[in-house]
Amino acid sequence: FLEDCGMYFPEVKNHPDKYLQRCPESVKKWLKQLKSAGKILLLITSSHSDYCRLLCEHIIGNDFEEYFDVVITNALKPGFFSHTPNQRPFRTLENDEEQEALLSLDKPGWYSQGNAIQLYELLKKMIDKLDPKVVYFGDSMHSDIFPARHYSNWETVFILEELLEDKVTVPVETESEPLEKKGKYEGDEAKAPYFVSKQWGSFFMDKLPGLENAEETLVRTWSCKCISTYSTIAIPSLEAIADLPLDYRFTRFSNSSATAGYYPSPPRELLPNEESVTMK
Repeated sequence: FLEDCGMYFPEVKNHPDKYLQRCPESVKKWLKQLKSAGKILLLITSSHSDYCRLLCEHIIGNDFEEYFDVVITNALKPGFFSHTPNQRPFRTLENDEEQEALLSLDKPGWYSQGNAIQLYELLKKMIDKLDPKVVYFGDSMHSDIFPARHYSNWETVFILEELLEDKVTVPVETESEPLEKKGKYEGDEAKAPYFVSKQWGSFFMDKLPGLENAEETLVRTWSCKCISTYSTIAIPSLEAIADLPLDYRFTRFSNSSATAGYYPSPPRELLPNEESVTMK
């Protein structure tokens, strides 16, 4: 990025609108509401600081740093969650160049590399609590959701684009919130499933051929099992929840229901005969 070489970085630098979508105003408003409510906001990315700055200035605005208390770049996820402070110390930055390693984090700011253990210690100081609750949003099961839950035991929100157009109407009898607390995607008209690959089939369900004349068996895919195992909830985008009140009560995934954690509703493929579907 610094040398402006190769094909990718110069292209994104010169034509950001061609490749980047600007953050919706509703999401920016939601981030400000979280901060005003006393929440600490973190931005953790494996991108280097110069590339992160380019993306965030274009997507959020030149004031993007005001939205976050702590910015961590070159986090090298998933190692950020699994490595110890000795293995992956935090480093300060000067003109986007990494400087000396830090023995601990003493204050909010912009850092590079690091580890979840020392970050959690900083959060304890910032809110003056021994067990701060962390909700981590990510769009990668490998780099975000699994390591954040497995190593740090954080609550995790999986941003799953396969839910973007798979909207179904929520039955009235299953509604857990009053109508004034409904999000922008709740109660929408049902549409055709999104991202059903002609080559690979459904992201959520698979068909196993039966023996001889037996019927095919529907099973949940391995990816689908991971979602309900390591995610607290799954949403199609941040925009899908940005208009909800901050005290909105989400139903989380649980052992009793592998579909309850999908917001605003489960993928349509998982709804029929939920009890009879087995795990693959």
